[in-house]
Amino acid sequence: MLAGCTPAPLPETASTSNSASPGASTLQVTPWTLPATPGSTAPDLRLTPEGRLLLGWLQAGEGDTQHFRFAIADRKGAWPEAPRDIAAGADLVANWADTPHLIATADGALWAHWLQRQGGGRGGYDVVLARSGNGGRDWSAQVKVNDDGTDSEHGFATLWPEGRDRLGIAWLDGRNTAGAHAHHGGGRMTLRTATFDGGLARHDERELDASTCDCCQTGAARVAGEPVLAWRGRDAGEIRDILASRRIDGQWQAAHTVHADGWKIAGCPVNGPALAAHGHDALAGWYTEADGGPRVRIALDGGRGFGPMQEVDAGAQVLGRVAVALDAKQAWVAWLREAGGVQSLMLSRRSPTLAHEYQRIEVAKLKARGHASGLPRLVADGGGAWLVWTDVEAGARVLRGARIRPQ
Repeated sequence: MLAGCTPAPLPETASTSNSASPGASTLQVTPWTLPATPGSTAPDLRLTPEGRLLLGWLQAGEGDTQHFRFAIADRKGAWPEAPRDIAAGADLVANWADTPHLIATADGALWAHWLQRQGGGRGGYDVVLARSGNGGRDWSAQVKVNDDGTDSEHGFATLWPEGRDRLGIAWLDGRNTAGAHAHHGGGRMTLRTATFDGGLARHDERELDASTCDCCQTGAARVAGEPVLAWRGRDAGEIRDILASRRIDGQWQAAHTVHADGWKIAGCPVNGPALAAHGHDALAGWYTEADGGPRVRIALDGGRGFGPMQEVDAGAQVLGRVAVALDAKQAWVAWLREAGGVQSLMLSRRSPTLAHEYQRIEVAKLKARGHASGLPRLVADGGGAWLVWTDVEAGARVLRGARIRPQ
């Protein structure tokens, strides 16, 4: 249920704009009809290089079958063509936290990744990748992103374009965990990266972090032509703060903390960072329980490292599951809260420097409970934001969408 432009209370740390500010307007929230039918979940949303909207999701089929589907909307959000399947099968993994992703490169190709069970009595799963050179009408045979062959978990991948016609990918890799999550007695989960060319040949694979949180989402964005990655680290003392690395002149730089929260937790919170970029700026958003309880925080990197942290929300009602977007006019932050057993999807619009919060609204009250609400997805196109999320209607999961414009 869309909540319209209901203003939400600001935390003590927030700063609102005055009447002379370019942010001194209201937000218009318009329902955006999506082509997904009941039984849909795990949305992914991207802008193509031409400004179209690329939506992917999982659709439940007969029995245990899952369909990885996609559709492309025009700049106004209309759907000129019906959805298509990318992949389908009972071995396609459906997981609220570890979802498939799509991306378009400048040469017109579409790329998609998802999780595939290994089968044959093995309990692990792999990250697989496919490419389409004709707008998604046909897809290549899938290839494994991880080629270690171990009975272990691989996932939580993130994608970025490499030039016009290649793809960059990073993923959490369990080859050292001996078939078990690291906090269950195996080795450490790692973060690996690689690039793939148009023929799906692998290049430049490397381990970027030898000890990461086991099952938190990763994020990627391109800043001034080079990728930046964000993920939740794990040090020897079980501090699990958000780390980032930027590639400069082809070399990944040493990882550094986005902000030293100092959150010590023995297990994975399944609540990873989000990353967005515009021009030379990168925006990170994340969840933490440092400093006394649940919090949503953001920080901006203008090319010299992430600057001061800004706290967006705090308190026992904060669930996190953060999404961010950035354009020349504003920064956007979406996250989930829960009060009285009812979840709400929140949205904050801030100045590009993050110093001022222009508006904060409750976009929707959800009927979904627990993890059924999944992860919201958010993109910005300069004129406003597009937001998609998972809800429940008549006992079935379903995707919802909204267009948000400053007025």
